[in-house]
Amino acid sequence: MVQVPRNPASRPAGQNQGSTGATPGKRPNPGARPGRPARIPEQAVAGGAQVRINLGRVFKAEGGNYFLLLGTTLFLVVFGLIMVLSSSSVDSFLADMGFFGGILRQGMFALIGIPLMLVVSRLPLAFWRRVAWPAMLITCFFQFLVVATGLGVGTGGNTNWLNIFGIQFQPSEGIKVALVIWLGVILSKKQHQLHDWKHVFIPVFGVGGGAAFLVMLGGDLGTTMIMAGILFGALFFAGVKLRLLAVPLLVGVGAAVVLAIASPNRLTRITSFLNEGCTELVGEISSSCWQPLHGTWALANGGIFGVGLGNSKAKWSWLPAADNDYIFAIIGEELGLIGCIVVLGMFILLAFAFLRIMRAATTVQAKVSTAAAMVWIIGQAFVNIGVVLGVFPVLGVPLPLISAGGTALLTTLVAIGIVLSFARGDRSSDAESAFHDTDLIEADRA
Repeated sequence: MVQVPRNPASRPAGQNQGSTGATPGKRPNPGARPGRPARIPEQAVAGGAQVRINLGRVFKAEGGNYFLLLGTTLFLVVFGLIMVLSSSSVDSFLADMGFFGGILRQGMFALIGIPLMLVVSRLPLAFWRRVAWPAMLITCFFQFLVVATGLGVGTGGNTNWLNIFGIQFQPSEGIKVALVIWLGVILSKKQHQLHDWKHVFIPVFGVGGGAAFLVMLGGDLGTTMIMAGILFGALFFAGVKLRLLAVPLLVGVGAAVVLAIASPNRLTRITSFLNEGCTELVGEISSSCWQPLHGTWALANGGIFGVGLGNSKAKWSWLPAADNDYIFAIIGEELGLIGCIVVLGMFILLAFAFLRIMRAATTVQAKVSTAAAMVWIIGQAFVNIGVVLGVFPVLGVPLPLISAGGTALLTTLVAIGIVLSFARGDRSSDAESAFHDTDLIEADRA
């Protein structure tokens, strides 16, 4: 039997703590000296019961998946700050903000977002169950204010910004985070009923589709398509059969075509993408061809090795949204094909980290939410890159973690923080039980 140290307060009266004499059945305390009280072992005394705290277990290093996702995210954020500094310097100076106005603003959001991501990564799985519905309702309420009140702010033909007391933000980005949380919770509750279309379509396309419709009312087709991808991606990775997804997928494609035709601005961009007008080398460049054409020229100017960081010509007011939607063109011009391959490789590595976390997930909620975040971030990255390369018409979605934009950066980091909380979720109980493990082991042995 292992002797469990007793509370000093429970020792029999008259026993001298400072005595160095050995008590039968007990070893002398090596820390005791004559005339001084004995040194209490490294144990906490509370309410007469001892709790041994193992700091090594409390601060145990997280798993490899956690650090793979965290490291890739931090690299992309730092890389994005460098490219925002380069691509926004000219426009910032022309806007009387100095050459560093854009990077200071983006850096402020990064300084807020990275600690916020780390805090979010410590939250337990049960927390996301509690906040799923409130997050959906609050973000949809803000989006409703965008499209139904005078607080909405339009830019580039879309009304998707909200201005409250001089603070502008994009509620549609918050809806993406809410969808990541909400879909994981709902589909985990419906995991045994996913074969019944009523239990799939009514909640997911009723609530999630309603949120996407609110964004579409503001005219932002690109963000709406990303949100639709989140819905279908979550259903696919939850295990819904493809035959159930075929009909809503066809309906969604048809709705996207109708919405594209209904808007003259979007229709012009699509027709200019489909015909040969943007490849003409004579005559004036139309407004719909200006951005994609100069984006292509910027990539061509970069070649394999690029013209050097900060030496872009397109950013001198030739390429609109050089620090946002078309920042990949500046990357290609300044860092060349090699820089573009590095960016593509990092997003592939990010997708690999998401997949590893999904594979290691022990709950449907963690798996579905991770899948939703992956479809959002990786899907949006490749849509953005495809637009710059001329594979898709101009949709107006930023490059996650790299493009300038405070709301987009903060919400993306929060979504990654949620996935990080799942990556460490199976280990999160270690720290809580570390305070009691020793006592339980000693009690069992006794």
